[in-house]
Amino acid sequence: MSFPAMLQITPLLTACRNGALTPTDIVREVLARIDAYHAVDPAVWITRVSPERLLARAAELESLSADDLPLYGVPFAVKDNIDVAGLPTTAACPAFAYEAKESAEVVSRLEAAGAIVVGKTNLDQFATGLVGMRSPYGQPHSVFSAEHVSGGSSSGSAVAVAAGLVSFALGTDTAGSGRVPAAFNNIVGLKPSRGALSNYGLVPACASIDCISVFAASTADAWCVEQCAAAPDARSPYSRALAPRALPAGPFRFGVLREQDRFFDGNTYNAALYEQAISQLKKMGGIEVEIDFTPLKETAELLYSGPFVVERLAAVKEFYKNNRQDMDPVVGKIIDGAAHYSATDVFDGIYRQHQLKQIADRMWKQFDVMVVPTAPRIVTKKEVIDQPVVANSMLGTYTNFVNLLDMAACAVPAGFSPDGMPFGVTFIAPALTDCDLASLAGRFHKEAQHTTGLSGTHLMTADDNAAQPAPGNILVAVVGAHLKGFPLHWQLEQEQAVLKATTRTAADYRLFALPNATPPKPGLVRERGFSGPGLEVEVYELSAGGFGRFVAGLPQPMAIGKISLADGSEVCGFLCSEAIARSGKEITASGGWRYAKI
Repeated sequence: MSFPAMLQITPLLTACRNGALTPTDIVREVLARIDAYHAVDPAVWITRVSPERLLARAAELESLSADDLPLYGVPFAVKDNIDVAGLPTTAACPAFAYEAKESAEVVSRLEAAGAIVVGKTNLDQFATGLVGMRSPYGQPHSVFSAEHVSGGSSSGSAVAVAAGLVSFALGTDTAGSGRVPAAFNNIVGLKPSRGALSNYGLVPACASIDCISVFAASTADAWCVEQCAAAPDARSPYSRALAPRALPAGPFRFGVLREQDRFFDGNTYNAALYEQAISQLKKMGGIEVEIDFTPLKETAELLYSGPFVVERLAAVKEFYKNNRQDMDPVVGKIIDGAAHYSATDVFDGIYRQHQLKQIADRMWKQFDVMVVPTAPRIVTKKEVIDQPVVANSMLGTYTNFVNLLDMAACAVPAGFSPDGMPFGVTFIAPALTDCDLASLAGRFHKEAQHTTGLSGTHLMTADDNAAQPAPGNILVAVVGAHLKGFPLHWQLEQEQAVLKATTRTAADYRLFALPNATPPKPGLVRERGFSGPGLEVEVYELSAGGFGRFVAGLPQPMAIGKISLADGSEVCGFLCSEAIARSGKEITASGGWRYAKI
């Protein structure tokens, strides 16, 4: 098969599971793309995994079953302040570099799910900056313009995804480093709730608010990665379980900036694109509510204009003490500012942070999510050279407050200005709403028909391959014993069913292991207002006659109905009597029948 411009997870996974691709094919394609893009931007990578090691990893995966691994053969990049065993971790500072003896917990979990680490990407040194210009390894640029910044600090990670070099990339986000680069490269940046992903194996910037983040072409891909990577970890002090918290059911209320709070640094095109985003959300049934940005702005100022800079010193105190001269001049000067604050100042800052959080928590009674520009505008490299601190500060206008107030966020594309540069908006919601937040942001991304990445193509969602069956044919989603490799799959094979996609249901479905079923089967039920991980399903295309024969012998308590998939589309699928389903063991948290331990 030909590779899509953006290496989205579901098409690759489906191709591997039906035999059209192998991990070796994917590795060779990725190596070719990386080599070609090096001529465009040589500053994306700091360290790359050798071709020999990548091919060995592909061969290892080919000895395993693609059906058992949710990220089988999927290539990804890692920001170079996150450890990967056997590779150096530099944090973009050569004098700081060390070889990692073990991988960060998040990397280990993603590899265990079948993903392939391709290499370590460039960043603003010690993850200090939103520009992508503070690295001795070069300065990546936006995939749309060599004159404009890539955004930072997760510069190389965003570019690697936007250029179609990998399917997803890990970044980090303290003040917006997982969102600003997403906006400047027309991709998704999912910033999980603080602690949902373990920070074990991360070189900290501000340990109390750091989040490992995910860059991807779509929110569905980013959420899939977060689910695979998330787990409590006692080695990570701020770790916590990702216990899903639902956004309210029904029409959603979205907070927007008041006219007097809208700041685009003179860019009238971005102001108009923000208005268009608001109009699109109202078309989607959203109810617009104005928000008072004042407490959020004050919170943002605590991060760089207040005592929280001391935490950046705490993160690298020994290195700073002995190697200050080896640091990037701008980064060093920022950390120098810690000397201006006393312990009393730090505690005063913490007290004010918690006061502001109480104010922000009360704001959620007025609306369910807030939608803000990801950044006022993109800047040129020359602007950053001329005014490095001023330009960087402006980029954090709508991002700096989020982690201090313990919120989840998802940045998505929101169009282009006439000069060809991208604009993005960020959906923000209370902690632990990650699933619903990603789903809503994904609906916006798709329904507004915005593109993703450099390719200029429209978003390929999880089930786009399945969305258009041949005339007269019917799509059916299976969730249990009819999955490939399970006891009843032969019933699909005898009807010459074609696998169109491996995807997930919407978040409001529960899955139960049915009691006394032979062979073992699950029961799928929908519960409005519930927010779970979504359940993995396989979508097959059958002829009308084949579909009729397939469902003719359907036993009780099963029934055929419409199932909503993760992007909001619907296909036929197996549903179950709720009373009987709930008499069994709930296995929703497993993410699907294939992964449940019965």
